[in-house]
Amino acid sequence: MTDETPICRRLVGRTAVVTGAGSGIGLATVRRLAAEGAHVVCGDIDGTAGKAAADETGGTFVRVDVTDPDQVETLFRTAYETGGSVDIAFNNAGISPPDDDSILDTGLEAWKRVQEVNLTSVYLCCKAAIPYMRRQGRGSIINTASFVARMGAATSQISYTASKGGVLAMSRELGVQFAREGIRVNALCPGPVDTPLLRELFAKDPERAARRLVHIPVGRFADATEIAAAVAFLASDDSSFVNATDFLVDGGISGAYVTPL
Repeated sequence: MTDETPICRRLVGRTAVVTGAGSGIGLATVRRLAAEGAHVVCGDIDGTAGKAAADETGGTFVRVDVTDPDQVETLFRTAYETGGSVDIAFNNAGISPPDDDSILDTGLEAWKRVQEVNLTSVYLCCKAAIPYMRRQGRGSIINTASFVARMGAATSQISYTASKGGVLAMSRELGVQFAREGIRVNALCPGPVDTPLLRELFAKDPERAARRLVHIPVGRFADATEIAAAVAFLASDDSSFVNATDFLVDGGISGAYVTPL
């Protein structure tokens, strides 16, 4: 997508909650959903970045630790009180710390911390969002998983990979359970995205970056706006028959055996 690409106004009158809204995929998605007409409620633990995202897009900021049930409930209650509905939940917040590595090197505390932020938070956000959507008889939940939920890697981040597999399985089950109540739940599975998180990881270990890049058929990492466009599609009625699935946006990684030179 280029700056000249026209933006459809598919989300006018809808309220969208985005976690991890202050940077990376979250920030790009806040901008895209707002451009499509949604009132965006920006959840982030970083008060400065989260508020900046809300201010830029005319949205509402809620500081939230997504591992805290009460704070998550407040986030979605605020969305309902300010927008009158909870139509879209993009449960995107996550971490990938350097101490999450091979299973041989990753300690139990590192394992638990990643599981809490990446998987338990999605459980809490879905648990908070679904009652609003049931009363409305409609809603779209998009949970950030990853292409690593579908594939293995020798350069492992074991808790991250396991957490994203859990997000995928949970999204599938919720999509099946609530489909006849008008609620769709999908797992967004991005490939490597050019975000501050990825740049930090690869700046510390260029060899790891090179080993990842060679497996991407298109020959580059994704731009966050490309992932945001996929979220907007899943949030909109254009994806009304897309449910309980792993929506891969990975540049062809999961389809590759040998990539071009």
